[in-house]
Amino acid sequence: MPIRAPRLCKCGKTVAIGQRCACTAAADRERKARFDRKRPSSSARGYTSKWEAARKEWLADHPWCKRCGKRADHVDHIEPHKGDRAKFWDQTNWQSLCAYHHNSAKQREEKRKG
Repeated sequence: MPIRAPRLCKCGKTVAIGQRCACTAAADRERKARFDRKRPSSSARGYTSKWEAARKEWLADHPWCKRCGKRADHVDHIEPHKGDRAKFWDQTNWQSLCAYHHNSAKQREEKRKG
């Protein structure tokens, strides 16, 4: 079975396939830290104790991931609310998702949409 050759990072270091260069990881951490400094707190975005109670009730009624059928961990807003309180509380805009689909697949889709 052929093995792919290592790649060259933009910093000039050779990096094995499937690995990340330390400079790339550091740049990602810094980019995420800049974003987090500008982002409002979770409670400022609406995720309060009232949300936790509604979330718990929703997951009791809808316990399975909408995409794969595994046990759901998250209540996801199908269309991002972006601070709109009416859209935030609109249960027709909610779906149950497992951690993988909420934290990975859905985030990639939203990034692609722009």
